[in-house]
Amino acid sequence: MNGRPLRFTPRRDAGLYGFERALAHAGFNLVAGVDEAGRGACAGPLVIGAAILRDGKRGRIEGLSDSKLLTPARREALYDEIVERAESWSAIIVPRDEVDRYGVHRCNITGMRRAVAALSRRPTYVLSDGFNVPGLVVPSLGVIKGDQVVACIAAASIVAKVTRDRIMIDLHERFPQYGFDEHKGYATKAHTAALAEHGPCSEHRHSFVNVGRVVRKNGNVVVGEPAGEDHETRIEGTRV
Repeated sequence: MNGRPLRFTPRRDAGLYGFERALAHAGFNLVAGVDEAGRGACAGPLVIGAAILRDGKRGRIEGLSDSKLLTPARREALYDEIVERAESWSAIIVPRDEVDRYGVHRCNITGMRRAVAALSRRPTYVLSDGFNVPGLVVPSLGVIKGDQVVACIAAASIVAKVTRDRIMIDLHERFPQYGFDEHKGYATKAHTAALAEHGPCSEHRHSFVNVGRVVRKNGNVVVGEPAGEDHETRIEGTRV
């Protein structure tokens, strides 16, 4: 691969685009960020987003930040801008049954590889939030709190978060007793109370301790209809 190796880590005060600038200087001009949403939730899918921002001023998106630090309205607005202006983006939706079968971390790693592979432009370097992703065919680096300090990771986190939030709002229409539109499947006090009262539905992760405890207490009774199309991994993103 052409390009000089990245021999240093940019200072954290170098700004949100510091990593991309350093990589571009080393010859890596298509830098992808990748991040997930829903890792700690006890219901719903795991969603992994990836994004390559355009170089220079064309790729600057005002207000990019860790998706968890933004209001829902601001995330939606930034999502629309990212999918319109990014060089490429993708979202991998890993259904609940795969998370139960293989475990969250394995699904996360596999989903990150899939998200990178689904990009319409092949990146020359990949930056991931928190930890490195093994098995990629291009150089990569895990960045601690990357969604707060790296622009393309922040963009990927917004893609993942908005995609997953929309899915959970749709699931609320099917299972209104749990309040998925509010807590998005995380184990809040209200969600825990609803789970105890109604038992799990087909979108709860039985491999999680709190859900497994309810199953052992009430028997393996699942509320509602099967998860349908959400039982298949889906890919969303740009196609050029």
